[in-house]
Amino acid sequence: MTQVHRSALIDCTKGLACAAIVWHHLAFYGPMSDVAHQSMPDVIDWLNEYARMAVQVFLVLGGFLAAASLAPRGHARFDNPWSKSAQRFVRLVVPYAVALVVAVLVQAAVRPWFDHPSVSADPGLWQLLAHALLLHGVLGEESLSAGVWYVAIDFQLFVLSCLLLAGVSGLAARLRLRWGAGALARCWPWAISGAQALVVAGVALSLLYFNLDAQWDMWAWYFFGAYGLGMLACWGVQSPRTLGAWSWALLIAALVLAALALEWRPRIALAGATALALVLVMRQPALARWAGWAPLKRLGQISYSVFLVHFAVCVLVNAVESYFWPQSVVAAELGMALAFALSIAAGHLLYERVERHVPTWQAALRWQAGLVGTGLLTTALLAGLK
Repeated sequence: MTQVHRSALIDCTKGLACAAIVWHHLAFYGPMSDVAHQSMPDVIDWLNEYARMAVQVFLVLGGFLAAASLAPRGHARFDNPWSKSAQRFVRLVVPYAVALVVAVLVQAAVRPWFDHPSVSADPGLWQLLAHALLLHGVLGEESLSAGVWYVAIDFQLFVLSCLLLAGVSGLAARLRLRWGAGALARCWPWAISGAQALVVAGVALSLLYFNLDAQWDMWAWYFFGAYGLGMLACWGVQSPRTLGAWSWALLIAALVLAALALEWRPRIALAGATALALVLVMRQPALARWAGWAPLKRLGQISYSVFLVHFAVCVLVNAVESYFWPQSVVAAELGMALAFALSIAAGHLLYERVERHVPTWQAALRWQAGLVGTGLLTTALLAGLK
């Protein structure tokens, strides 16, 4: 069985995807990119249009790692899906809350002299509470930072996966009590394949229905197609027989081709290609044991923290550069490069000081309360200055 929890190949892939997302936001949120567009229009346009699809890579890898942790052989190895979901919530929200506090403070600092659509208005109590509970997308609240929608969707996807995987296992436990272990032995293979079949059905439903309508994009079902493909890829990698791995690969290909035949979606094509590549590459011992390139591997390890904090850094650098050198193409290009480097540095700091430490419920509540309190205090101070 291939070890996937700490793979250099996966870390390097996450590093590339993280870099693409940061550069996409640098190209999407001006004004530095607007000025730099004069000298490299093709690069800025490509980053603006295509680099954002790296989110699909994160979705597939998220599903892959979730399956490796929750059910590496298609059978849930946890008893309480709500306990697992609570653990995931705590892991996500502690660095998330810190990054949002930074974003709120940075935007408050630059708002008086940096009039740009990327800077959010003063946050209200309801908006802050919605962010603290990861419900801002569902409730239609404006995001306080770019990419925070993904944190909420990641949590939804994890909870949905736990429920799907635990459903069949729970049924098997009830059958064991009713029929006895001997009778259940004949049903147990069905229970394992049943959990996987439930995920396959969820992937098909997402790709062939929910993902066709952007009105669902605040819910996990819209993204479960890509996330579930990652889960199927994990089961292909973990399959003890080569024939089993090829069966999973063919199933992934069939689901993706059916979805693309219904409506061509480049993001789904990328998700499918990523899932198939995982099955093919991770089954090769030499590639699976690849040590990776250290800087890219490190970026993959801290990618969540970089993803969380980079928007605040980009807003600050944009504000300073556009204030002092608003028309300088060279300054805009250097500013974008500086913002990228500082984003990685800030992400490293957030990872080392916050993310890598195992949080507790008390820490999560403390940081969530800090997020709400900081937002309200900042709003009150700004109102007083006005």
